[in-house]
Amino acid sequence: MAGGVGVGGREPRRRRALVFPLPFQGHIDPMMHLAGALHARGLAVTVLHTRFNALRPGRHPEFRFVEVPDGVPANVAAAGRIIDVILAMNAAMEASPAPVLAALVSAMEAEDQEAAEGEGEPRAAACLFIDGNLLAVQRVAAALGLPTLVLRTGSAACLRCFLAYPMLHDKGYLPPQESNLDTPVPELPPLRVRDLFFSPVSSHEKVREVLARITETVRNSSGVVINTCEALEAAEMERLRGELAGLPLLLAAGPLHKLSSRSAGSSLLEQDRSCIAWLNARAPGSVLYVSFGSLAAMGAGEFQEVAWGLAGSGHPFLWVVRPKLVRGCDGVRLPDGFEDAVEGRGMVIRWAPQQEVLAHPAVGGFWTHAGWNSTLEGAGEGVPMICRPDAVDQMMNARYVQEVWGVGFELEGELERGRVGDAVRRLMEGAEMRERAKLLRRKMADCCLESSGSSQIAMDKLVSYILSL
Repeated sequence: MAGGVGVGGREPRRRRALVFPLPFQGHIDPMMHLAGALHARGLAVTVLHTRFNALRPGRHPEFRFVEVPDGVPANVAAAGRIIDVILAMNAAMEASPAPVLAALVSAMEAEDQEAAEGEGEPRAAACLFIDGNLLAVQRVAAALGLPTLVLRTGSAACLRCFLAYPMLHDKGYLPPQESNLDTPVPELPPLRVRDLFFSPVSSHEKVREVLARITETVRNSSGVVINTCEALEAAEMERLRGELAGLPLLLAAGPLHKLSSRSAGSSLLEQDRSCIAWLNARAPGSVLYVSFGSLAAMGAGEFQEVAWGLAGSGHPFLWVVRPKLVRGCDGVRLPDGFEDAVEGRGMVIRWAPQQEVLAHPAVGGFWTHAGWNSTLEGAGEGVPMICRPDAVDQMMNARYVQEVWGVGFELEGELERGRVGDAVRRLMEGAEMRERAKLLRRKMADCCLESSGSSQIAMDKLVSYILSL
């Protein structure tokens, strides 16, 4: 922020933004990267966080932290089903808003305390950034007169799907039926019915409720920031600007991990950095990186087929096998004989520093569940992708990877070791796909690394907007 002289000749303190992520890895990461980007542009930041999947303030000394009681019942938290947690958290906050109100007031009063300690003249918090799933928090903030902006941690195409859900029901696309899964949805090209937002563990009515609440949060906000860029979704952003014409601000300001001053520190699992030294010993472009994200899971039989498919592919691989990757199993055991079969060619770890891994010159392919963060990170590093979507927005992300950007393909159907090996070889040996991935990387870099890039301009507009509030 530009300097100036405050009361009594003191420097005025920086304007402060509050941020409140949904407490799941795929939502925490982009919100913390947004916090880092705002901090790098001169704003002070306070992070509100829940006890469920609590953040570690010691890893982020540049931010102030305020804990918010979330009210999620122990059994719901233990099950970890994201839609159930979202609904339970909102229900608890709406039934008893006082703890949220107290946390927001505490976050804002801390600034007055800073002023009293001689750190500058009082400045009210400019705004609160919330995840679109936190409608209850938005309502409390509105009662305080605190403007809310929504960070959408998914794609622009995903937000368009959310907004279109009532229409999709009216026209009979939803709820999905086995007979119409391959039916195109011309209102949302290039999606088919099977690519629409879906949860295998929550009822369709729960999904409808969550998406309706996100839509309400977005439409009631003072602006929306989407973790995407014009190089990926120019057409989708243009359509959204028409569909959300009443919003004061709608920006594509991503990928946020490329704009942030923070490169690490918000992982809920401990990262195994030994994989970097292992990659250093591998030839450029030779390694397949395999990770299915923080929540996606597979059956025990599928896990066996993936393992033996990787072993039989003939290509080096780095495989993230986190706890609960196999449904119903807290611990995951590799097949007997697997480690001997891949000795010197494969490495298995519990969790990886993914952005660093994908940027490593040894990595030449990425087998992903196609979560949006992983998709952005893979595309941003020019790494072609095999997509095996599991739920929620992953199917539409995989569709864009294959049909729009041409930088990968979806592995559909039953997981069988022979098909897995064939898919790995197709990816790792596909020259045209690799060239398209490199071209997309350059386009994304122009958006977020050049001062005249669209994402840099969007972030500058965002900061100016925050200072005007």
